[in-house]
Amino acid sequence: MSRAILALLILSFAPAAAVRSIASAADFPPGMQTLQIGDAAPDFKLPGIDGRDWTLKDFADGKILIVYFTSNHCPVCHAHDPRFMDLVREVDGKGVRVVAINPNSGDGLRPDELGYSKYDDSFEDMTPYAQEHGFTFPYLYDGATQATAKKYGCLATPHVFIFDADRKLQYKGRLDNSRYPDPATVKSREARDAVMAMLVGKPVPVPETNPFGCSTKWREKIVNVEADEKNWQTAEITLDDIDAAGLAKLVKNDTSKYRLFNVWSTSCVPCVEEFPGLTRVSRRMGLRDFELITISTDLPKNRDRVRAFLAANRAALPKRLKPSLEAEGRTSNNYLFTDPDVDALIAALDPKWEGPEPHTILVAPGGKVVYRHNGKVGEEELLEALLEVMSNTY
Repeated sequence: MSRAILALLILSFAPAAAVRSIASAADFPPGMQTLQIGDAAPDFKLPGIDGRDWTLKDFADGKILIVYFTSNHCPVCHAHDPRFMDLVREVDGKGVRVVAINPNSGDGLRPDELGYSKYDDSFEDMTPYAQEHGFTFPYLYDGATQATAKKYGCLATPHVFIFDADRKLQYKGRLDNSRYPDPATVKSREARDAVMAMLVGKPVPVPETNPFGCSTKWREKIVNVEADEKNWQTAEITLDDIDAAGLAKLVKNDTSKYRLFNVWSTSCVPCVEEFPGLTRVSRRMGLRDFELITISTDLPKNRDRVRAFLAANRAALPKRLKPSLEAEGRTSNNYLFTDPDVDALIAALDPKWEGPEPHTILVAPGGKVVYRHNGKVGEEELLEALLEVMSNTY
């Protein structure tokens, strides 16, 4: 199969919301190759999260070798990894060796591509990710050079390669047909079928399928990441006035977005301390139906100080959200509260709030408060709360 055809197949099966797939052969990095059924497993030497290097020879005792390319950040991996663990447990003790490889370079990832995970694809984050998912096999890092991903032709995560005792490729492609986490949505399990057939000496029923998931994040894409960073740093920062009635309308939230409201002021030390984390989370969630709305309680005469603080902390609106604001007749996600009555602010935003700031609530579509936190909230705590409510999969 030609690289061009493979690229078109990947594009046709790509999840639109959070995945960028390889769109043409020109997008393949230098050195990329495509393994064919019957090809020998390429050798590798990669560091594992257990503190040692691993090579292909370290798995020589297995009758079957599964090479499973996965990643920390990808929502499809989050759905598939538990089912992959089911397969690993099923073949335990039957001579099947397993190795997982993270092919991604953090240099090739934009912040908004991390909106389905509390982890990035760094080597450091691989350890807690593997622990959380109960990996019982080596988890190796290829992001430094990506030489192994290029040798194997890893198009996406997840991507499965299964080799026989002679380390000849017998299956490549997806784990199963469903991108959702619910096992009930799985209708075919091609990777499992391949392993089970090989264990009893039968031909693999379907030796090749199309991998489905998040495209491999090649280091060559760093220019796109740099351009995204430049755009973020130069994005316009806006600030509008809002009264209690306007705030109550926003909290009603008759949109499809989750809205994170944060009440703050430039004179509030914990507000100032937590604010950079809020904007980083907002940027991270930039490809999802999510909007950070900041409500400053500074006096109107301090508008310039508020605007300067927002600009310094890059409280920008992700580009993807601008059309939705225009449809609502809004021009900003940052507001200066103009009513003098604090009780009006509390009544409009969250009647359970007793008044101290900062105060943060997450409002689901339809207006239900699904998360609230009074006082300074940590970035990691907030991100975990958002992912628990909004899900880390499709």
